[in-house]
Amino acid sequence: MLKASELKKGMVVEINDAPHSVQQVEAKSPSSCGAATLYKVRFTNLKTNQKLDESYKGEDILKDADCVRVPLQYSYLDGETYIFMNMEDYSQYGLNTDEIEDQHAYIAEGLEGITGLVMDDALLGIELPQSVTMAITDTAPGIKGATATGRTKPATLTTGLEVQVPEYLEVGEIIKVNTATGKFMSRA
Repeated sequence: MLKASELKKGMVVEINDAPHSVQQVEAKSPSSCGAATLYKVRFTNLKTNQKLDESYKGEDILKDADCVRVPLQYSYLDGETYIFMNMEDYSQYGLNTDEIEDQHAYIAEGLEGITGLVMDDALLGIELPQSVTMAITDTAPGIKGATATGRTKPATLTTGLEVQVPEYLEVGEIIKVNTATGKFMSRA
């Protein structure tokens, strides 16, 4: 059992007998003395992918979902299904493109460090690593004399993801991209 004040992004709780992942937690302190702090929480239903916004007082109790976190590696794309392999027992799980709509642009062949949320032997969702490395496949030519603090230009990566990169980078270079913000971090 969890108190609403203990909720953090990525936690999984059970609401109406369905597992929900915490996407965002916002604490609102009321101005009157003695009033309880309210927590506005955005959940995603892991079975239907629907969003749910709820408000709780700090002492409200939520039930932990019976979810297991397992280390996964991306294996391959089978039509519209992304296939992941459990790194502990080598079992495989599949998720459709629409189930990972915001994340599929960061999933490249052989990507490790993925955490899978498994319940009743079914993969409900994935959590990507903090950053991924990918090669630049298309961008404007590098400009001689461009500095690291200079302007940026768009670059397309191996998965089709488009990010803004410094002008000095060229096609074929490997870069790190933050999966939370979708922004260029550094050369790999």
